[in-house]
Formats: sequence, C-alpha cells, structure tokens
Amino acid sequence: MTDNISAIDYREVMEYSLDPLIIHSDHKIIYINKAAEQLFMTVKEAVIGGSPLDIFKETSKSSIRKRIAGAYSHPADVIEETVYRMDGTAVDVELYCHPLIMGETKAIQTYIKDITDRKKREALQKEMETEINELSATIVPVVEEIGVLPLGGKIDQEKAAQLLDLVPVKVHEQNITYLIIDFSGVYTLDNVVIDSLFRISSVLAMLGVKSIITGLRAELAVEATSQGIDLSPFTTMATVKEALSYLGLNVKA
Repeated sequence: MTDNISAIDYREVMEYSLDPLIIHSDHKIIYINKAAEQLFMTVKEAVIGGSPLDIFKETSKSSIRKRIAGAYSHPADVIEETVYRMDGTAVDVELYCHPLIMGETKAIQTYIKDITDRKKREALQKEMETEINELSATIVPVVEEIGVLPLGGKIDQEKAAQLLDLVPVKVHEQNITYLIIDFSGVYTLDNVVIDSLFRISSVLAMLGVKSIITGLRAELAVEATSQGIDLSPFTTMATVKEALSYLGLNVKA
C-alpha cells in the first residue's frame, strides 16, 4: 500500500527523522532530509534533481536499478550496500525503500542506516574468533596425555571467556591429562582477565585434568596477588621445560 500525503507537509515530517531519508522518482532525487545531508556531507540543493544511483559503486548500479523498479509497487527488502559521500569516502549502510505518493507524484522513499561501526565490530569479532579457534587448536601434544597451550599477545576479557569455553573441549578431544598453560608470550592482562584465565585451571580440574602454569611474568603474578587472586591451588613453574621435567620427561636444552 502506498501513502498519499501532502508533499509540503511530509517534507516537514522528514526533517524530524533521525534516519537519513531520500525521496526519488523516475531516477531523480526529489528531496533529502537533514540527516541525509549530514551523512552524505552535502546540502539539498546540490543533490536534488540528481540520480539516486550516483551514490552507488558501478558494480551495484544494475541491481539497484532493478530494485528501484520493483519498489514502485511494493516495499523492497532490507539490504546492505556500500555508498559514497560527496567527498568520495565509502560508508557501509542498510537500505530499505517503499512506494510513496506525494501529491500527484509516484515516488520511492529510501531509508539509510549507517552501519560502519557495526561492520567494524563484526570484523573485529570475526578476527578474534579466528584467533581463538587457532589458539585453542594449537594445544601441542608433547607425549601421550601431556599437552602445551601457548598463549600469546593481548588477552582481553572476551578472549579469556572464549578460551574458557574452547580449551576444555580441545583437551577432551586430545585425551590430555596434563595441560601446561604457558603465559610467556602474554604481555597484557587486567585483573578480571587474570581471574578468568585461572578459572580454566579450575574447570580442567573438574574434568580430571591437571594444569600447570608456566611463563607467568613477575609483574602479572604481582598483579594477581594484589587483586586477591590465590595462586596457591595451582602448580606454577618458570618454564615449559621445567614443567615437563616435573612430569617426568627428560628434556634436553
């Protein structure tokens, strides 16, 4: 169903919308609101009369043209696209459009939502999940029932939580009884993360797996103690070599 509304009245309503809105007909822009001006870094006078296709990359224009043709009769599905501001910078957006009658003009109203920040968060999340999956997959079997989990880089709270979910599964799959968790490559931890990582040892203990913590830097150990985290229930050693010797393996230098 299309909406029939006074063109002048509706333009006033559009200005109150926080979402960027564009009204176009016959591939010509009739109106944009203030939010759209801000998103595209332009003013109404510079774009009215122009083609709504101009904001899209060339490879998208054919599909957008078909989408517009269908939107005169029924609303189009929400899609994600890349559009371009007047200065040429790209913006990831969601687009939704529906038919609209303004006075005697049959038009299309397009809603635009900037999802740049969301896409960045999704990319970071995907990157982190990949890192965690690779990390948890690198439980290195030394001999039967003994494995080493080398931790490296920056461990934040979310990574620690995912490790807590994934490591017990990997340990079970590899039939590990003793897991050496090596912190020698870890440089940054906060008190919440320290607590989360040591929970891994507690979970493993409930599964009958003894964990040995190695390579814990002095400053991190001091931080854990200052935060009231009790390290006494855990076996801690300076190096992986020392831990392997403790487990009865004669490791040459």
